[in-house]
Amino acid sequence: MSSIQEIKQRYGIIGTSPLLDRALNKAIQVSSTDISVLITGESGVGKEAIPRIIHGQSHRKHNPYIAVNCGAIPEGTIDSELFGHEKGAFTGATGTRKGYFEEADGGTIFLDEVGELPLSTQVRLLRVLETGEFIKVGSSKSQKTNVRITAATNVDLIEAIRKGKFREDLYYRLNTVEIKIPALRERKEDVHLIFRKFVADFADKYHLPPIRLSADAVEMLKNYRWPGNVRQLRNLAEQLSVVEQSREIGPDTLMSYLPGIGKSELPAIYEEKKQQSDFSNEREILYKVLFDMKSDLNDLKKLTLELMKNGVSESFEEDNSQLIHKIYGDEEEESSVEPEEKKPQHYLPLYKEGDTEVHPETFDTDHETVEDENLSLQDKELELIQKALERNAGKRKDAARELGISERTLYRKIKQHNL
Repeated sequence: MSSIQEIKQRYGIIGTSPLLDRALNKAIQVSSTDISVLITGESGVGKEAIPRIIHGQSHRKHNPYIAVNCGAIPEGTIDSELFGHEKGAFTGATGTRKGYFEEADGGTIFLDEVGELPLSTQVRLLRVLETGEFIKVGSSKSQKTNVRITAATNVDLIEAIRKGKFREDLYYRLNTVEIKIPALRERKEDVHLIFRKFVADFADKYHLPPIRLSADAVEMLKNYRWPGNVRQLRNLAEQLSVVEQSREIGPDTLMSYLPGIGKSELPAIYEEKKQQSDFSNEREILYKVLFDMKSDLNDLKKLTLELMKNGVSESFEEDNSQLIHKIYGDEEEESSVEPEEKKPQHYLPLYKEGDTEVHPETFDTDHETVEDENLSLQDKELELIQKALERNAGKRKDAARELGISERTLYRKIKQHNL
């Protein structure tokens, strides 16, 4: 079994970071087995090197090694690409075709961007992992394959499972061993080493003197976040080698090639969480409104049922006074405020002298008792309500009809005057 230093030299891997050495050591340890391996890490960290190391150190190294970019194959043809198809299976299938799993029999297949696989293809892949069998598109015959599967992804598969975009059982079959490749910002000690290697390669390629960084530029290079990781660092080295006339690069020149330097680079997930939080608050408000509406509707149902069973009575109004006020309170206020000219004029008998009723219109306004009469509207209203109730033996419905007001308004006036 090769050592880590031998692996680095053979596959052109540069770096002394403990995180990188741990990932390489794990790849060497699992290479002698046939278990499936899942390589995780951000885009541009160099995940494709790990499957080559695993295959090159395994007993399958003399058999085929096929790398498949799952995100670059259209959804409609990916099953045919992976598992093959029979003649006439679909429009354009003019002959039988072998898929990658059949071509890689006895070797290793590397599924890059495995998180982009359609759900239907994930089911087929799960069968290969569990039984070593697959069925071509358009065929009913099962075929065996002896393939070592390695996969890589830069997406959070746990989050994809939660959203229903990736099968949980497939995740655990692929993730027998996970190898995480560190981001470039997590291995700052390696940034300048990798940069110098790229600069030397491009100087040889374009027949130019290699560029050099000043001490301040080197510090800037190490402290940059590198969202594009090694791929972005390689592009930077190529741009500087070709574009800059001076072979000595200072921090001012380097800064013009590093997008967003000096600015806060918040992770994209920050905004997503903020949007989810805003949506959650709106949803809670909507739930509260719906709950209040349901409560009011239940109160209205209860009041209607009581009316249907017992009708309107004094005991009903007393028992349900709060509920009546809650539902009809605003309507009572509106009904009590009517234009003066539209209110019907009713004159109740104030007293009797024998069998003859004396009405207000028969009063002698010149009589001296008028001067002692109480002119308060509130007192008059109270007096009229009391007399109407006395005349109708306390029956509010009849008293309200005689007063020319609604029964609800009379009920409110009784409560107002504590009658």
